Amino acid sequence: MSNVSSFVKRFRDIMRNDPGINGDAQRIEQIAWMLFLKVYDTKEQDWELSEDSFSSIIPEPCRWRNWAADAAGCAMTGDDLLDFVDGTLFPTLRTLPVDASTPIRQAVVQATFEDVHNYMKDGVLLRQVLNVIDELDLSDYQESHAFADIYESILRELQSAGSSGEFYTPRAVTDFIAQMIQPRLGEQMADFACGTGGFITSWLKALLPQVQTTDDMEAYSRSICGIEKKQFPYTLCITNLLLHGLDIPRVHHANSLSRDLLDYTDKDCVDVILMNPPYGGSEKDDIKQHFPADLASSETADLFMAVIMHRLRDGGRAAVVLPDGFLFGTDNAKVALKTRLLRDFNLHTIIRLPGSVFAPYTSITTNILFFDKTGPTRQTWFYRLDMPADRKHFSKTKPMELRHFDPVVEWWNNRTPIQEDGFDKSRAYSAQEFVDLGYNLDLCGFPHKAEEVLDPQDLILRYQEQRASLNARIDKVLAELTAMLKGDNA
Repeated sequence: MSNVSSFVKRFRDIMRNDPGINGDAQRIEQIAWMLFLKVYDTKEQDWELSEDSFSSIIPEPCRWRNWAADAAGCAMTGDDLLDFVDGTLFPTLRTLPVDASTPIRQAVVQATFEDVHNYMKDGVLLRQVLNVIDELDLSDYQESHAFADIYESILRELQSAGSSGEFYTPRAVTDFIAQMIQPRLGEQMADFACGTGGFITSWLKALLPQVQTTDDMEAYSRSICGIEKKQFPYTLCITNLLLHGLDIPRVHHANSLSRDLLDYTDKDCVDVILMNPPYGGSEKDDIKQHFPADLASSETADLFMAVIMHRLRDGGRAAVVLPDGFLFGTDNAKVALKTRLLRDFNLHTIIRLPGSVFAPYTSITTNILFFDKTGPTRQTWFYRLDMPADRKHFSKTKPMELRHFDPVVEWWNNRTPIQEDGFDKSRAYSAQEFVDLGYNLDLCGFPHKAEEVLDPQDLILRYQEQRASLNARIDKVLAELTAMLKGDNA
């Protein structure tokens, strides 16, 4: 077990000396593909024992046990190892024969290596890293379970690894949402921008206590559907699910926004959607063409909201993390989205999250929207979750913890209005009040926003959102004035 506990430090110490590794982001990407092959090889050992007809999709020379494992101390190293990895391993795995009939658990190998790179330039150091990884005995249940926790710490480091942080949602947030959404065995849950699989693994953790029989386990393993556009988080997600015992990780390497919105049918719908859509980015014009004109936003999170509303089954439930810009935005696309959300869905709860939940990746303030497809919205409860007394802000070393959601959990089933220092902390608003407010849902917010200090990039994003909202309001007033003047002239 000591090998497991010191894993991250040993890996980092070795890779600091390699001239090909430039920063934490590349270091984590490097570990991702090696861990995947180690974990996958362990899974294949299980399948070989339980299935007489099992045959690996990976050619023998490229299976982990035959090139990476060094039980006898005579495995490839130095230039020979680099030549094998760059000239044989990667080209072979990228071109594995995969078609529509290939089982998911085999197709994931080719998808994982579709756009992965080996950054290490020192073959001796690469051998040392491989040996550290191979020391892990993932066939041992206790050590495998312990390593799943260590893997979580690796994913958590993504938040301080530049833009890679966008792929990781703090575990406290995903666990809280899974707890509130109350998974039921037999339901299918989806995340259409699943990153490293945080929502999926939190869903599975909350669902596992209901598994009693082999049929239950089958329903459990088939209960998730993930889609991830970018190669790196896709690799991390597949490894994450294999570590969590899913032999068939139903996660696809694709862009959820690249399909025409109106092409979705009932068979594409799911019971539950849990998501933290990418925000702050913009999509190319050809992506926006997949959406009706009134929903063709330049904001990625808006486009995902449109997909979510089209793919949630009647009676289904959803919880989505969105930035403040969605709440106060009054541009055409956001108003159209919020109009549909209130008309076609029951937006029953909005939790205002404290700042720095996603720090250091972003300091933009976020919210959790809980809604279901059971009829139109009649009223929406807001609850502002303030920064806990034991934190001035969240950070890499002091992240948000599940216990910090205790006030929300306590309030959830006994909702009452709350005021603090003259400001609303919790209150219910009717759908008609939202209409009267011009679909501005920025309510029960934090009373000291003027003191908020944003990162320059977040400040630019906030300014752009507020400018777009203000321009939309001006355009609306001008249109009303123009109509009035035309009426007077008539």
